Amino acid sequence: MGPRSVPLLPLLLALLGRSDPGRAEGCDLQPVTAEPPIIISYATSTVPRGCVSNSSMDTDHEVHVLSVKWSKASPVPLTVTVTPRADPCSRPAVLILLCARCFANITLSCSNLIIHTDAHLSPETIRAPNPEPLVVSSEEQLLPWALTTYKGITSYSELQDPRRVQLYLGEDADSPPECIPQEHFNATPHLETEVFFHGMKGCSRSDVKSTNAAHIIRLQLEPSSPITEVNLSLSCPKNYAGNQILILQSKANLTWSLSLMCNIQLLVSGSYKMLPLIMNPVAGFALPDTEQDLIARAFEKNYSVIASYSTIPASTNINLEIQEHEMVKLPLKTTPLVITQPPDLPRQVLLTLKPWKCTDETMEIVIIRSYLEPIKDVVSITLKDISCQAEKNATHFMLKSSLTHCGTSLEGKSYAGNELILSLARDAVFRSVRVGFQCEIPRELFLRLFPTAAFEAPQTELEINKEAFVQASMRWIDHPADLQLKECWLLASGLPPVLLVKGRKAYEAGVAVLDGPPSSDGRKVWRFRFNYTIPEDGHIPFSVFLKCRAGLQNDTIFEKVLEVTLKGTWRPLNYRGLGLAAVLGITFGAFLIGALLTAGLWYIYSHTRPISKLQPVSSTAPASESSSTNHSIGSTQSTPCSSSSMA
Repeated sequence: MGPRSVPLLPLLLALLGRSDPGRAEGCDLQPVTAEPPIIISYATSTVPRGCVSNSSMDTDHEVHVLSVKWSKASPVPLTVTVTPRADPCSRPAVLILLCARCFANITLSCSNLIIHTDAHLSPETIRAPNPEPLVVSSEEQLLPWALTTYKGITSYSELQDPRRVQLYLGEDADSPPECIPQEHFNATPHLETEVFFHGMKGCSRSDVKSTNAAHIIRLQLEPSSPITEVNLSLSCPKNYAGNQILILQSKANLTWSLSLMCNIQLLVSGSYKMLPLIMNPVAGFALPDTEQDLIARAFEKNYSVIASYSTIPASTNINLEIQEHEMVKLPLKTTPLVITQPPDLPRQVLLTLKPWKCTDETMEIVIIRSYLEPIKDVVSITLKDISCQAEKNATHFMLKSSLTHCGTSLEGKSYAGNELILSLARDAVFRSVRVGFQCEIPRELFLRLFPTAAFEAPQTELEINKEAFVQASMRWIDHPADLQLKECWLLASGLPPVLLVKGRKAYEAGVAVLDGPPSSDGRKVWRFRFNYTIPEDGHIPFSVFLKCRAGLQNDTIFEKVLEVTLKGTWRPLNYRGLGLAAVLGITFGAFLIGALLTAGLWYIYSHTRPISKLQPVSSTAPASESSSTNHSIGSTQSTPCSSSSMA
């Protein structure tokens, strides 16, 4: 990890397993015939066959015919909602529903709607008083019977595996005179439907034992398609624990608007938004547009089971539901693989770090960014209320909120609970991790200094000659009414202690006791203001402390000391009292010290000069004397301040 590694990181990195990128070879897609691992439905207004006409405009009713076919049993009842498009319910309408005795829930906005159907209507259906049975049982007979009975047909739609149908009442005079069914008919604007997708395929690599599963969805859009944004929602069963990835591929200029109700890896083409966390589009990846290349991309990400591969027609809304069952039944001749979840690394990191801390009124989150290196690419960190987002700098994520905001709940008055949400994005793979946590509200006295009477934005700077506001607070769950503020002192270096407050009384000029907010959830708050002035002798202390004590009637005492720094105009020490005599004394002392220093230096110099310089040798001296003198000079050693020579 480099020089910033900490003891926690090796343990977390050991949870990261990586395998070599895979190839698409050995994985031939086959239809998924067993229970699918994921249910896919998408919205569309294009039906396999359909038509509209204005032949009902001169009759007593507008008539809408729906013929439903099923490729397999629907997992949910069919929902049909009938809504007037213009003048509500001004003209009687007829709904003819043929769906091979399916279960249906029909919701109506008009009481004058006549229903003919062979469906089993659910008790929740809001319907006309007497729905009539359908007297025909085949699609070939349906249109002739409707035309004979009501003399005209407003719309006809064949539906394949619908989940929901939204039918809008209303007739269009510009429609053709006869309703002649056409293939791949665009039923806009009178019909929108959400249909199940059953063309799912899957495969797995036989040479890899990994059980990581991929779901690949290709959205088929023509280059000229007007669709520029697709809403996609994903839901999972309760306590979902799957290690899976969702790969979304379409044209490059498409934006995916994603709503995910569970944790899953994402690999997205074009751009994407994560609602409600990321509202502005984020650039995705340029994904390949061929089947084999998309499978190879999943293998590169270490997902060697293609649980589902789906090619969906043009749609603006897609719904995905991961199923409860944990077994992925593959269409190949292999043993079914059970998808298991490896350790959830982000969750483990957070539960190991426990970066949350509570006071009596705040919740604080501080995370060192280097500790998150194993997780990679943390985009944002929020609490349960996603508007409460952590600030980040080069070294930390930091978040501070009140215990009454950001979705925080007080649990038993001694604990505060919330969720920490990590939003992760790497190579356009996006997911969020939610970790619930509790932090204990400490049973201690808290002391805070504020610059104004609003008691907002506490600080530790005390401004000279200006009012300051002090708040002492504490949570006492058992008997909060018995908790009393005993006393508060101002302690300054070099000065005697000053008693500011005792009980509910002010003990110093310039001190006033204020009313605190009403007690709630066992929290008591005491407030007072005071003004710090410079003492008359001009002494400015180097350190200042506020000290308060609170306790119960039985003398249980809690104490808190807050160190503050002085802020204001700094003044040098007062030199009043230095008269002329003191100034002359200081001057004479300086002169005497200088004279003695000069004399000392001269003494050292005079005693370290060369002797030859002090006693020059005479040229007329006697020989014996000269010999003696020459010997003395020659034996003399030089010093740093002298030199020697031989005569």
